[in-house]
Amino acid sequence: MQVKDIMTRQVEVIHPDATLTEAAEKMSRLGVGPLPVCDDEQLVGMITDRDITVRATAKGSDPNVITVHEVMTPEVVYCMEDQSVETAAEMMEMLQIRRVLVLNHDMRLVGIVSLGDLAVETRGQKLAGETLEGVSEPAAPNR
Repeated sequence: MQVKDIMTRQVEVIHPDATLTEAAEKMSRLGVGPLPVCDDEQLVGMITDRDITVRATAKGSDPNVITVHEVMTPEVVYCMEDQSVETAAEMMEMLQIRRVLVLNHDMRLVGIVSLGDLAVETRGQKLAGETLEGVSEPAAPNR
């Protein structure tokens, strides 16, 4: 089974010039923590509710002034839509992440695959369980 068979296709994104207030409002409305950051059709990063909290709010930055680009993570983990579900699961486990963006061969964002997608769509409880176990392993604290 390929990633394109289980991914969520309608992915909401945010522009890098949007304010953190706009990003947080969108996250709240959608009930999500991460948002891919796209400039037109080009994926340029990812912003999470944690990015907003740690990189802006904790430093006293004004969320009505600071832009998504200033606090987003520019290095994005992704897989290709025609990769196997097992490959995506291994990537999630190795990197201890719960979701991976999905790109086509033109490097355009076409979807997102989550740990939940693995569990629900593959009915492979072993695959989902092993991935969850790897994702949930405690990481060393940042020093």
